[in-house]
Amino acid sequence: MLEVAVIEEPAAAEASLDPMRSRLLAALTEPASAAMLAARLGLPRQKVNYHLKELERHGLVELAEERRKGNVTERVYRATASSYVISPSVLAAVSPDPARFPDQLSARWLLALGSRLVQEVGTLLTGAARARRRVATFGIDAQVRFASAADRAAFAEELAQSVAALVSRYHDESAPGGRSHRVVVGLHQIPAVQPGAGTETGAAGTAPNGEKANQEDPR
Repeated sequence: MLEVAVIEEPAAAEASLDPMRSRLLAALTEPASAAMLAARLGLPRQKVNYHLKELERHGLVELAEERRKGNVTERVYRATASSYVISPSVLAAVSPDPARFPDQLSARWLLALGSRLVQEVGTLLTGAARARRRVATFGIDAQVRFASAADRAAFAEELAQSVAALVSRYHDESAPGGRSHRVVVGLHQIPAVQPGAGTETGAAGTAPNGEKANQEDPR
């Protein structure tokens, strides 16, 4: 079972978003039969069987084993991954394109960068899985609490300069056999859930070359 699988086909995405099928996917992180799932989730077995076949058809679940019980063969299924991500390529015609409106001061542009990141890394993962190879990636995840907006701006500026210096030092346009990599650095406020409401959000982001930070939220 994969840790994360990327859904790139619209039909598979539609199947995964069905409420009952998403419940089945969540339950199938551990192998189970239709009868076991029906009892666990309080659903009719025939309905569970139908949805399992649809999930299997789209590659979201797979047959783990077959058990013989008297004259009956019980099929035991499992999810193909512990979790799933729907690639923006599913909505290719309307997916955000960072090159369309490159605004380093926009949280929406940062979101478009994230969308492209999911799509590109998802494509790499799919191809690597077929070739039985690993994908060379690197990620950093950190949290920082700023005392003021001024501190946040200073941090973003220093980060931008550091990233730009590293890119300048290591980028070699003419390197024989070289491979292009994309660097995306993002800085955003962690959404805080408000009692009885939605979320409070603020965001700040840097461009791939880390030049400037978003100051949409003055706090």
